[in-house]
Amino acid sequence: MSGKVFLVGAGPGDPGLITLRGRAVLEQAEAVLYDHLASVKLLEFAPPSAECIYVGKKKTEHVHSQDEICGMMIERARRGLRVVRLKGGDPYIFGRGGEEAEALADAGIPFEVVPGVTAGVGVAAYAGVPLTHREHTSAVTFVTGHDPERIDWEKVGQAETLVIFMGLTTLSRIAAGIIAHGRSPDTPALAVRWAARPDQQTIAGTLATLPKLVAESGLKPPATIVVGEVVRLRGKLNWYERLPLFGQRVAVTRARGQADALAQRLGALAANVIDLAAIEIRPAADYGALDRAVAQLETYDWVVFTSVNGVRFFLDRLDRSKRDLRSLRARLCAIGPATRRALEDLHLKVDLTGKEYVAESLLEALGEHDLAGRRVLLPRAAVARDLLPSELARKGAQVDVVEAYRTVAPEGLGELARQVFSGPCKPHWVTFTSSSTAQNLVREAGAEALRGVKIASIGPVTSATLRGLGVEVTVEAGVYTVDGLVEAITGLSGFPKV
Repeated sequence: MSGKVFLVGAGPGDPGLITLRGRAVLEQAEAVLYDHLASVKLLEFAPPSAECIYVGKKKTEHVHSQDEICGMMIERARRGLRVVRLKGGDPYIFGRGGEEAEALADAGIPFEVVPGVTAGVGVAAYAGVPLTHREHTSAVTFVTGHDPERIDWEKVGQAETLVIFMGLTTLSRIAAGIIAHGRSPDTPALAVRWAARPDQQTIAGTLATLPKLVAESGLKPPATIVVGEVVRLRGKLNWYERLPLFGQRVAVTRARGQADALAQRLGALAANVIDLAAIEIRPAADYGALDRAVAQLETYDWVVFTSVNGVRFFLDRLDRSKRDLRSLRARLCAIGPATRRALEDLHLKVDLTGKEYVAESLLEALGEHDLAGRRVLLPRAAVARDLLPSELARKGAQVDVVEAYRTVAPEGLGELARQVFSGPCKPHWVTFTSSSTAQNLVREAGAEALRGVKIASIGPVTSATLRGLGVEVTVEAGVYTVDGLVEAITGLSGFPKV
């Protein structure tokens, strides 16, 4: 039985520019053949079992020939697989998608083309240039520039807006050809490398000056060139490069799988987010105590949750037992808004949350209640501060502290840290959202590795841990949440949520 091939446009740079259809196809892929210009972040949408093969082509480096790529698609489709050919930009705009579709058709392989945001459109939008504008242009021409002698610049060069793909290394010849055929040398022009990414580089000038500016800047492919009066609007419409974290590399130390909220907030402000997971969440070493608590759940007066992980692992053990949420008679207490939301997602009402999202504030809120003789269940990490259970016991509560999960340093953290802090792309910022992330990273990398890097802490407890480790804290969140952490870094409030 034959499978099917999907030629999917990944869009330029920003993985968020893929279409809904493109994402849906990726989520069902059994094999993915991806290009150099397609964001590797998109591979996270593919199932873990999918075969992912890099088939990228640079100017001087071809991992696989075009014939080999077509053969790989056909062979896998004939095995009955759903194959995604993931291509930067749009498959049919200078992406050789037409050739690949022909090869599939000749082989009798069913295929579907999923359009993408072409690089020409994405580059212009992220560089602050509208390709069309009623007062400047009503026509756009896309042209490839890798072989400029084959282009009729007398005809093409007069286009009101000209978008040139793959023309950076031949820019001098292209500009000379366009000017020689009558286009003003003062026509605005720009070149953009890695468009729609936090490391986007833009060089602006004119047809006459741009080749020299590009050479002096050392700008390298891949880059796209835009020529035309609309380039003048960049000064007014350059929204992306004006975002508050553009050009800033920010390392996120949260656990993989739990760092998305922070990474998305930072990415929305154009930060280049570096995955530096300094903590890993694992199941408890022994669930005996938690299982015994679940077996007598109806006897507790309060259940106190100090993290989303505590909620998640508690619920998992409840699901594995003979009981369900109907056995939960206790009042519920959550340390902060994220933990509160995790409980509310279960359609549970939270009775109490501290004003500030630390144990001290939680104790202050609980202090208004008579806890003498009350049974309190505290499912939490294996290693945590003793403040909360000690103070609850001092108030007369009978506290059962049970291990719900463990936090450990990820394997290979030391090597990852060395790569991050010793390379040319050393982060400008490192964010810490817990004492554990700080302790693990400093133990593996050393406090010296963080010298010269700005440190952002989620709150006073984490800040105190960092200072105790010899690390200077640059900013501390005023509100001890992910949003508060981003506001501390930017000095802004009301930042984009997506």
